[in-house]
Amino acid sequence: MKKLMLITMTLMILQASATVEDSGVASSDVSANSWNNPSTPSLPTYLPSPCPNPTGSLYVTIGLTGPEGEQDKSYTSQGKAIDFIVSVKNDGSTDVEASVSIKPKDCSLDWFGWTSTTMQIPAGASRSQTLQIQPDVNAVAGSYRFGVEASAKCRRADSKDATFNVQALDYASETAVSGTGQFQINKDVRSMNSGIKSTKNVLFSGSVDALVKNEYLIDQAKGKNANFLEKDAVDNYNSVNVGDALIGTESFKSSAIFGGVGARVQESYDVQQMEFKNQDFTLHQTGSLKKMAEFKTADNFTGYYLIDAKQSIPGQKNLKEHEEYIGSFEINRRILFRDGTTAKTPCAGIDCFSQPSIPTPSSPSFSSPCLSSSCNDFTSKLNALASST
Repeated sequence: MKKLMLITMTLMILQASATVEDSGVASSDVSANSWNNPSTPSLPTYLPSPCPNPTGSLYVTIGLTGPEGEQDKSYTSQGKAIDFIVSVKNDGSTDVEASVSIKPKDCSLDWFGWTSTTMQIPAGASRSQTLQIQPDVNAVAGSYRFGVEASAKCRRADSKDATFNVQALDYASETAVSGTGQFQINKDVRSMNSGIKSTKNVLFSGSVDALVKNEYLIDQAKGKNANFLEKDAVDNYNSVNVGDALIGTESFKSSAIFGGVGARVQESYDVQQMEFKNQDFTLHQTGSLKKMAEFKTADNFTGYYLIDAKQSIPGQKNLKEHEEYIGSFEINRRILFRDGTTAKTPCAGIDCFSQPSIPTPSSPSFSSPCLSSSCNDFTSKLNALASST
């Protein structure tokens, strides 16, 4: 019995070896045939364009907002925005969805209000969008360049460049205060070049969420930049103890002698509560808005408040305004002074009135004071001598 089992097992092992050997040979043959005749797909040497022949073009234009003849309108200052209009025209026969993107070039990318957008442009029409650029407060003064590119399916793309200029601030002072207690601030700014004198004296005791006092000065401002800009924002002042108050005296003067508009605005207040105060005083002596001083304020308060304003240009105009408030009020006030007179050369201390012209004879003429013939004869000879010289 044992013998029979050994013979059976031996036969099974031999059969399995033969099967594996046959399988190996067949596999080897198949592999050899596969590598001897490889199948290689053919690829095109280029990718076909979805629009081998564009059916039209896009045209980009970039312009500044404001009148065409505005002086130096490409100027802005550190931290102040400037507005452009970006227009794209589609001269094709079908509507397109154009992709418009900014190329910052000399500018920082975060100066732009947007860096990419889309425009749905009908056939033969154009579409526009405002692009606001705001240089940061540390921008170096100088000229900056940027580009705008527009592209769309089945249209020839287009791009254009534009430039603007940044003026540096000659003086900047910013104060932000929030808290409870006592606070005092005094500021005095005088600039002969801008004809401005500004003073601030503010004292409070109590609680305030925000008390901001900004001032900016550019002596020779260009474009819409202001020569002097004072901004002020008070948010939620309240007296805490008996005797607490927010007391301030602020004055702004634009002297006509130094090229200003001859305006003066004085503001005084002594309040126990001020929900808000948002105001600014802007002086333009040069640039596009020259000869203009503007005071704007919106206030909600309880206490005493005074505005005293006037404009005085000797021999031309004299305007005065005076307002006082005692109680609880909400006011919104705007005062604008302009000097539209044409600049004239000073008279340097002499009268500017026109004087009658005094004719100068071509030759001196002497009248005879004599009655005798001999004296008259002498005068005639004297006149003849004068005429001959």
